[in-house]
Parts: sequence; C-alpha cells; structure tokens
Amino acid sequence: MNADVPLLGSASAGDLLRLLRDGVPRTRNELTAVTGLARSTVRARLDTLLDAGLVSDGGNEASTGGRPAGRFVFNARARVVLAAEVGATHATVAITDLTGAPLAVRRLEQDIADGPDAVLAGLVATWRSLLTEAELDSVRPAGVGIGLPGPVEHSTGRPNNPPIMPGWDGYDVPARVGAEFGVPVLVDNEVNLMALGEHRTCFPDAEHLIVVKVATGIGSGFISNGMLHRGAVGAAGDLGHILAPNAGDVPCRCGNTGCLEAVAGGPAIAASLRAGGIEAHTSADVVALVRAGNPEAGKAVREAGRTIGEVLATCVSMFNPSLIVVGGTVALAGEMLLAGVREAIYRRSLPLATGKLRIVPSQAGDDAGVLGAAAMVVEHVLSPAVVDRDLA
Repeated sequence: MNADVPLLGSASAGDLLRLLRDGVPRTRNELTAVTGLARSTVRARLDTLLDAGLVSDGGNEASTGGRPAGRFVFNARARVVLAAEVGATHATVAITDLTGAPLAVRRLEQDIADGPDAVLAGLVATWRSLLTEAELDSVRPAGVGIGLPGPVEHSTGRPNNPPIMPGWDGYDVPARVGAEFGVPVLVDNEVNLMALGEHRTCFPDAEHLIVVKVATGIGSGFISNGMLHRGAVGAAGDLGHILAPNAGDVPCRCGNTGCLEAVAGGPAIAASLRAGGIEAHTSADVVALVRAGNPEAGKAVREAGRTIGEVLATCVSMFNPSLIVVGGTVALAGEMLLAGVREAIYRRSLPLATGKLRIVPSQAGDDAGVLGAAAMVVEHVLSPAVVDRDLA
C-alpha cells in the first residue's frame, strides 16, 4: 500500500500495520495524517499492535522544541514463519522473520515417494531443531508454508492427483502439520512458490513473469499483474506434461506419452547420454558432465533447452511475459540450457511478444521455493483482515 494515500478514516489496526510494514518509522501525527483517523483512534490501535508485539518503539525524532514525538516501526521479529520447499529428492527447510528474511536454513535429502507421514514428520523435526539451534524456541510461529512437487488445491492444501507422489493424493497436509504447531498451514505447488520467491525477492518490478524449473521434472509458475496465478484448481503452470514437439510415444511417469518432462527433464537427458555410451543417471550427473566440458552432454542439454523453448514459445504468445526465469538442477549447467530455450522462443514467437522479453537464470537459486513459501504465509497472516481477526 502507498503510505501517501489517505485511508479516509477507515483504517483498522491491520491497515495501520500494513502501512508500517515498509519499515519506515512514523509518529502518531504522521499516521493520523495518512489514515485520516482521530489521534485517539490511532493511539488505541497502536497500543493494540504494541501489546501484540507487532509494532515496537522506533525511538524519538529530532526535537524542534517541546517533547520529542515517539516513532513506531514494524517488528519483524515478533513472530517466525516455518517454511519448506519439498522436491522429488530433497527439501529446503527454513525459519524466517515476518519480512520473509531467512533466520535459519537446512537442506535435506528426502524422497517424496516415502509418503506424507514420513516426509512431513521429517519437516516438523527439522523445524523444531532449527528453532532450538537459532534460539527461537520462545518466539511464536505465525504460520507454516509448504511447497510440494505436484498439483495442489491451494484452498484446501491437499495434493491433487500428483504423478510422482504415491500416497499423497487428497492427503490433509494442513491438518497434519497444523496439529503440531497450532497455526495456519498453507500449501502450494513448489514451482508456484519458486515464482513467488523470485518475484518478491529478485524481480519485484516484473508484473508478468514465468519461472521454469528444470530438474527431475519440469514445471512453471506464473506471476500475472504482480500476483501468483494458480488457475481454477491449482493446476496452472503444469508445463512438464504438455505434449512436446517430436516426442513420439516416449512414456511419461504421469501415464501419458510424449510429455515435455519425458524428453527434456534431467533423467531423460541422462538416458539419452547413456544410450550414447556416456555414464549418467541423474540431473546432477548431467550437470557435472557439462561443467567438465563433455561435448555430448553440452549438446544434449542445449537440445533439451530447445524442446523446452518450443513449449514455452506457446506460453509467450498466450501470456506475453516480460521475463522468463529458468532454475532447477539442470539449469546449473549454465548457458547451454538457456541458449537452447532462447533460440526456440525467439524463433517461434512473434517479435511483438519478444521485443522486451528477457530470459535469465534464477537469482534466488535453491532458496527460491522456500522464500516463496515464507512470502505466501506472510501475505496471509499479515493481511489486514487476518490481523484484525487475531487481535480481536
């Protein structure tokens, strides 16, 4: 919210907090002028926020005679956020403050196929360990944010027919984790949260962007008009299971054939290299070969980039983004993947759609998803309606 726009006397305590979340200390007089509220009302609402710890005394402004005016500032350490991004074979687990800034981070080797009970128990144990190690045991969590590697019905937090997550379909993730911490639990697709993390922390001025993850699978997240676009049931951005050009009858783990991920994901690239006599089994193996200068691996990654770019070219024509961010394990191979993506998009898309389009590597890297998970929670728990409800 623009703090210079008066709220015409309608500002609640939650609205007042939203003004202060920019980190700029303000006096009661300044808040009165911005909100249009009476001084007594501003004082009462500030007292409520101070009692909750969400606002703290930011010191006094320089005196021009008389008693100096107190200044008030958002207290980002009043609560902590528990965040996690869970991939097919790994998880990034973090504790953040109420701005989404990480206070503690840990990376785990964890197989999503182990099922929800084992995976979620591992996340809970890691959060408790991090809280202790960072000496944050006494700080109350505000909420939990989790990204999962499959379609999620965001309104319920339940995975929806996820192709690589046996035992997860319809599982009540919020109930399981909420029982541990007693706070709101929000769940989304991991690439949606990568998109949110890249947008909020690295590309805040990009109103229309696509984030693509190329790893064991391939997925994408869409930011439209500065907001995450999930679609009607949370299935937006499922790039990896779009029919790829010239893919033929290659089987995909989702049960269909010819999917993009089946021919251009990390395991697919590794399989093509093995067929040529080069030992490679995982995305990490492919990246290591490219970095070691193996020409066949470099060609295979660039060709995968072209195939991904062919599918993305359709997205560019339909969605008209100003920015495409490419991340994930395979993207660590560097320019080979990006070069292939750029080549196909610029060849297949109209100049009007690509004239101002940038295609860049991830800036948030491995932390993109967990930063997005934290941002999702912060935006929910600090929304004026939720703040007012909790304070009541």
